[in-house]
Amino acid sequence: LHGREHSFPTRRSSDLAERIEVVRGAATLRYGSQAIGGVVNAISQRVPSRLPDAVFGAELVGGYNTGAEGRDFAGQANARAGRMAWHADAFTRHAGDYDTPEGEQANSWLRAKGGALGGSWIGEDDRLGLGVIRHESKYGIPGEDAYIDMHQTKLMLRSSFGLDAGAWRALTVDGGWADYAHSERDDTGAALSTFKDREWDARAEAVAGRWGALSESALGVQFQQRDFSALGEGQEYLLPTTTKSQAVFGFAEAPLGETLRLQFGARVEWVQVDGTAPDDTDVSRKFTPTSASAGLVSDLSDEWRLGLSLSTAARAPAQTELFARGPHEGPLTYETGDPTLRTERANSIEASLRWRGGRVHADGAVWATRFSNYIYGDLTGLTCDEDGNCAVGNGEDLKEMFFTQGDARFVGAEAHAEIELLQNAMGDLHLNLLADVVRAKLANGAGDVPRIPPYHVGAGLSWHGERVDASVFVKYAGRQSRIAAAETPTGAFTNVDAQLALRPWADKPHVEFALVGRNLTDSAQRNAVALNKDEVMLPGRDIRLMIRAKLD
Repeated sequence: LHGREHSFPTRRSSDLAERIEVVRGAATLRYGSQAIGGVVNAISQRVPSRLPDAVFGAELVGGYNTGAEGRDFAGQANARAGRMAWHADAFTRHAGDYDTPEGEQANSWLRAKGGALGGSWIGEDDRLGLGVIRHESKYGIPGEDAYIDMHQTKLMLRSSFGLDAGAWRALTVDGGWADYAHSERDDTGAALSTFKDREWDARAEAVAGRWGALSESALGVQFQQRDFSALGEGQEYLLPTTTKSQAVFGFAEAPLGETLRLQFGARVEWVQVDGTAPDDTDVSRKFTPTSASAGLVSDLSDEWRLGLSLSTAARAPAQTELFARGPHEGPLTYETGDPTLRTERANSIEASLRWRGGRVHADGAVWATRFSNYIYGDLTGLTCDEDGNCAVGNGEDLKEMFFTQGDARFVGAEAHAEIELLQNAMGDLHLNLLADVVRAKLANGAGDVPRIPPYHVGAGLSWHGERVDASVFVKYAGRQSRIAAAETPTGAFTNVDAQLALRPWADKPHVEFALVGRNLTDSAQRNAVALNKDEVMLPGRDIRLMIRAKLD
């Protein structure tokens, strides 16, 4: 529910990630069956996984932006004492309605605050850590008069234990519990509806080194439960649901020669979703999604790597796809689920090529996916009132949408390159290029798949020096006119971003001043995949001043 209910641009804090991992191929099944195109894993130290280099270190960041007259502040600290590692962070953010080329986007303001505290015992081969995260925010819903009042608390367990059992090297055990709630309030502060979501998950994975013909392998289990409920007008959209899932998964890699490796993985899930259908019938659905993937990776030379993967991935329908039953104010839709939906399956092939040659780093991939029982929200072209009375041209705001499924075919390509143009004692200059495109069609002449992003091409320059960093990037989003019935085309636009960072004191390299510019040409931009894109424009020109300081 919460992943797409309010599709509008917001200004969010980073997750304090120290690095971003992109996992593709057979290894994605270790994380879930829905990661068809790969997994983006943000790795942070909110629950420390290693002892910090310094006994104590801190970082402070503050900023002001012109586009929404926003102010933000964030800080984090890391410390160690013996075998204990500690982390703490906090942030606050205040922003008004953001500017667009057509004026202020009404009701796009934001107030947010939060923080985290974590600690770990870290031994030679073992570690055990706990963390807690708290997030509170209030933000307007563009296109509506209401606003969201949200709070979330998360508890996290992160642990790893060294194993001395043959080829088995380590066992990781992770867990989490989350309590989420948000209320939609009117301009007087009265709660119109409240949505509550409590869930827990647990995951264990054993990792092995060389074992027979395998160079590495992993086996694991995962358990999850999610309880959703709604109060007030929220019950008109979705009655209480419970989703339970269990999964077993495995991954392995086997060398087939000096330059060729075979990677393969599999995942089996058992999913049960209990809820109330739109006709008020109590329904319990059970699914057994089974997924598998295999790929070949060939190191053609020190510079070139070629990959080819085949996969079949299945997922169970989500709670809203099965049981939605009424008005959804965020995306301005009147949604009806289908409790008879079947398991969705995606059969995919992907070829990738990577080049790491001297001054040039480049990556490219082409892929195709054929879906069976692809689940999507189908707009009818009618608009509805809050009671579900729908008609053509009745002046109401809610778009009628039914969740349905059918076969579909997706094809796509993406490429990225970084070229070193200059390197000397002062710094280095790089040229960055990117492009991506997706095409998606429903089977049997049913037209285009709804809400597909347009193609993108982009180019930019970046300079990295000891005292100065600078970059500019121009990205073009093409017109999206390959649309489903009852959708409207989305115009093309060009986005220009730039930034300049200065470290003025040689003896204080961790003090930095930065200017970050977004949409510098103030072009009119809309998000082609948002249900409310015709009502909500993306932010216009924004200049942000930032000050960052690290203390060791």
